[in-house]
Amino acid sequence: MAVNAGRPPRPAVDQGRAGAGRWVPLDTLTLGVEEEFLVVDAATGGLVPRSHALLPPARTLLGKEVCSELNLCQIEVGTPVCHTLDEVRVELTRLRVELSSVAAEQGCNVVAVGTHPFGLWQDQQVDVTQERYRRMEEVYQVVARQQVICGCHVHVGIPDRELAVATMNRCRPWLPVLVALAANSPFWQAADTGYASYRLQVWQRWPTSGMPPRLDSLADFDTLVDELRSIDAIEDATFIYWYVRPSSRWPTLEFRACDVCATVDDAVAVAGLSRALAWTCVKEVLEGRALQDRRQEVLEAAMWRAGRHGLEGTLVSPGAGTPRPAADVVAELLAYLRPGLEAHGDWAVVSSAVDEILRRGNGATQQRAAFGKRRDPNDVIDWSLAATAPGRPALTR
Repeated sequence: MAVNAGRPPRPAVDQGRAGAGRWVPLDTLTLGVEEEFLVVDAATGGLVPRSHALLPPARTLLGKEVCSELNLCQIEVGTPVCHTLDEVRVELTRLRVELSSVAAEQGCNVVAVGTHPFGLWQDQQVDVTQERYRRMEEVYQVVARQQVICGCHVHVGIPDRELAVATMNRCRPWLPVLVALAANSPFWQAADTGYASYRLQVWQRWPTSGMPPRLDSLADFDTLVDELRSIDAIEDATFIYWYVRPSSRWPTLEFRACDVCATVDDAVAVAGLSRALAWTCVKEVLEGRALQDRRQEVLEAAMWRAGRHGLEGTLVSPGAGTPRPAADVVAELLAYLRPGLEAHGDWAVVSSAVDEILRRGNGATQQRAAFGKRRDPNDVIDWSLAATAPGRPALTR
């Protein structure tokens, strides 16, 4: 959950032109990716509240590309502005490897999992040294303390905020498919939850999380923020935790629904799909196409299904509005996004990565496979650490 807004990514605004007071996209959109990690002990793999020990040396190496998070067992990195998926891959790999190197010097590791397989949230600590986090714990109490979860956020550069709101409306039916592909949090409190993305269930406990409503305009969004502030539900727009939202800090549309991905390859695929989805929806808005809308309750139910089953059941087809095999709905997503993927030169990379996810399973499937070998949650941590930064030494239990 990205709540510290003063850090990268810093998506550029040069990929467009002004016309009649509006921003009109050219061929491509910029993007930036944020990844949240859990901090674990190098010997045991258990959660440890050591982000404060990691931050000073990590900042020396990575600058503002690394920052603290709500809980002291979490840390976050963010790429600079990227124009290609090759850049995204290089930056994410660099950030994971260098942060892992710093962590090793502090006797710990960072791991890309949406939830820890056996750690207990009751044993963790909110970072009360930061005023924002201290207030969050004071206001939200156990909901804040339970947020020992990690996501992947993709910022797509859309500097026209009116257009960003209209684009957000159209993205909503497709978000569950992204969640199913990225699901990487089946365990919680040392138990298999039965969910592919249990992080999604924990995150939904915030009063302003979930599927964004359909909004008629930027003014409609601003009015909603003002109304929520007037009843003390939020302090400002940064407390809107929807699955996708116009960023209040950067000229971007921010996709926030997905678990942090187990591997860089999966994260690159999610980034490419998110950008293509934004591009496709921007194009529809500018062409004046009718919005194929569905009820808020239906969209929420589709998201629940994606979090529950991932790729191992059915997903709701955005086109048909009915459950279909997950692989078929993923194919529907790729067909819908192909022009946007091709516009960025991403079709081959993303379609191949998605095929690989369908073949071997998402992070949740692979975590369960690791656990199933010996019924040992430590094996889940071992697999996840290897996936996070390949080549890192194994745990020394």
